[in-house]
Amino acid sequence: MSARAVVLCFVFRSHPGTGKRQVLLGLKKTGFGAGNVVAPGGKVEAGESEADAASRELCEETGLDVPAGALTRLGTIDFVFPASPASDMRCAVFTVPLSAVRTVVEPRECDELAPEWHDVDALPFERMWDDARHWLPKVMAGEPFNVTLTLNPDNVTLASAVFSQ
Repeated sequence: MSARAVVLCFVFRSHPGTGKRQVLLGLKKTGFGAGNVVAPGGKVEAGESEADAASRELCEETGLDVPAGALTRLGTIDFVFPASPASDMRCAVFTVPLSAVRTVVEPRECDELAPEWHDVDALPFERMWDDARHWLPKVMAGEPFNVTLTLNPDNVTLASAVFSQ
């Protein structure tokens, strides 16, 4: 069985009051990863490009309408679940500045995600998946990357993170 295709989309802004660089994350309310702070994202639908999926998921989960062409593909994360191979995922990671949003609105909550802005230098790692500490700093730095993350049999904690070119 091949890994299912998914996307994550990280939106960046300068805080209106402090000028600090911030990223839009959200509390996952339902489904896979519920209770964790994650980036907007989800499954790539049949016939859909990765960028189109990231644009669609961002709009569905936050109300932010960003054209797929404004997204920058930064890297790939291969999630490997040895205890549950059907859960394996290949994730395309995209970034976009808030200025690319077609109609600037505050992100809105949906049934699946409660969006929240976080200072890039104060990410809530204690509320995120165990693996985020390994690759998320690269996203915050705008550094291209490819990583294979292998989970432990509990399907939650990380067994290994292997970066490649």
